[in-house]
Amino acid sequence: MELIDFFHNFNELLDTFLEGLGMWAPIISSLLIIVEGVLAFLPLIVFVTINVHTLGFILGGSISWICTVTGSFITFYLCRKGFSKFLYKKDKKRKLMEKIDKLKFSQIVLIISIPFAPSFFINVAAGLSHIPIKKYFYSLLFGKICVIIYCSFIGTSLIESFTNPYALLKVLLLIAGGYVVSKIVGDKYNIDERY
Repeated sequence: MELIDFFHNFNELLDTFLEGLGMWAPIISSLLIIVEGVLAFLPLIVFVTINVHTLGFILGGSISWICTVTGSFITFYLCRKGFSKFLYKKDKKRKLMEKIDKLKFSQIVLIISIPFAPSFFINVAAGLSHIPIKKYFYSLLFGKICVIIYCSFIGTSLIESFTNPYALLKVLLLIAGGYVVSKIVGDKYNIDERY
């Protein structure tokens, strides 16, 4: 019950925050979504909620999706250019990276699309591996759709999601749907072989 009270208070604080910022809210939250992709400690769900609340589900969700893909790709790219060669010199870590290298497109999408998965560490691990840049970028495009939809749903009805047993089922169906679509697209366009 204390957890539900906490989130109820959180929603009230968020509404007050939004009223104070006006139309600056989506601009600031969009920039913070990009920063969140690089700095793991920022709460993505709060910023997505601000965008969806002020701009609506379609526009706010689309802007949030573009920003989170951008932030995640920046982290991936910085790790790829800065640290991957150094890491592959260590034998034990090379074996782990080789396992990550063998992940298929649909598997990467599945990992990215899990809500509350540590996206920063996923981006870092992918950046340190030899996953092709285009393959990871396309994986981000598909996987982050699920994350944004989930954050939009939870952010706008956070208390209901804890009291409604169907919320978890919706999340699981969303992840499964994302996986199936990525599998179909990956097979149709032969992404694993091309990149």
